Amino acid sequence: MTQQEITKLKGVVRNIPDFPVAGVQFKDLTTLFKDAECLQLMEQGLVELFRDKGVTKVLGIESRGFIGGSLLAARLGAGFVPIRKPGKLPAETVSKSYSKEYGTDTIEIHKDAITTEDVVVIHDDLLATGGTMLAAYELVKSMNPRAIYINFVCELSFLEGRKVLPKDVEVTSLFDF
Repeated sequence: MTQQEITKLKGVVRNIPDFPVAGVQFKDLTTLFKDAECLQLMEQGLVELFRDKGVTKVLGIESRGFIGGSLLAARLGAGFVPIRKPGKLPAETVSKSYSKEYGTDTIEIHKDAITTEDVVVIHDDLLATGGTMLAAYELVKSMNPRAIYINFVCELSFLEGRKVLPKDVEVTSLFDF
């Protein structure tokens, strides 16, 4: 992506003060998603990152990770796998509980979603402290795919979320604040 394209994407992200708790400056990417030009730029940027990596599945973390993850999967000719909150997936699941910024949570994936032949991208909209992505990574790693990549649309680099993610995995984002 060009610097001009990155600036365009960053410029449409909305700040929501004191959400979900007082003192947090929430970065709302829905303003990027609703802008047709920005959505296309985001999609192109994501595809550029993974075009030649042999990706077979893109995993999107509930719920905003479904947006970029689905776009990326479709453009790469890969499958899409949702990582969801408990009780949302209809077949047998595996789960992982973890701590995050505002408490604890659990995520699940269908037990048969990933094979040992898969090359996967785990995608979410935003990297803050990294707890949700680390849990997703550990869950997916337990399924023994051939390779795992981690990706975000946006990264809040001042929160240093990358530090909790595995050092031996490629972590990318389109832009940061």
